[in-house]
Amino acid sequence: MEIPFSTWMDKTFSTPRLDAYARATHSDRAAAERLYWWNVEVSGAFYGSLHCLELALRNALHDALRTNYHRDDWWIVAPLQAGGLHLVSEACEKYERRNRRPAAPDDVVAELSFGFWTSLLSNNRFSQYDRHFWVPCLHRAFPHYRGRRRDLHDNLEAMRRLRNRIMHHEPIHHRDLAADHRKIYRLLGYIDATATREAMAMDRVPAVLTRRRTTCDGDRPPRF
Repeated sequence: MEIPFSTWMDKTFSTPRLDAYARATHSDRAAAERLYWWNVEVSGAFYGSLHCLELALRNALHDALRTNYHRDDWWIVAPLQAGGLHLVSEACEKYERRNRRPAAPDDVVAELSFGFWTSLLSNNRFSQYDRHFWVPCLHRAFPHYRGRRRDLHDNLEAMRRLRNRIMHHEPIHHRDLAADHRKIYRLLGYIDATATREAMAMDRVPAVLTRRRTTCDGDRPPRF
């Protein structure tokens, strides 16, 4: 059932997008709008911790691989699968097209996606990344982790998907966001305990989570 939203919201964000919030609030238009804005607020709050996790992951994996292969452009000699090689080539082309100069190794690293880095922790009978990457070097990127590579990969993939939902402005209000938040810092802690402590001191996700009820009930105006 479609319900009327504020004219400007309906025009700007589209009825199909807003209807997802209407369904979540049993067609209460005012509550749906408040939930929409709280979703924006909490999505913005997650940006900082996901930023720290993604950059810590890519730099830790890059450092381990360049140490193992004794060169900054380790992807030239590493046994990447076709999909990984394509992403590296795409990153180089994207950088060079935008900057009109050859991409240095650090430029390529900065262009590569979260998905590329998590894929290095995956494994199948074709890639055998466990044997090629995890065993000889990538386990060293996680000095505080003692579990299985598969579990680490699956948890990082879950946070990558959360990150993509946020960056594509999708609903996340239905998730167990407190659990997601704990998982981000658990993963970051496997890489760098100091970064974890410093990031948590700046993090506003816990405060935003506690304000969900007052915001969605209309006792507090939404903020983002």
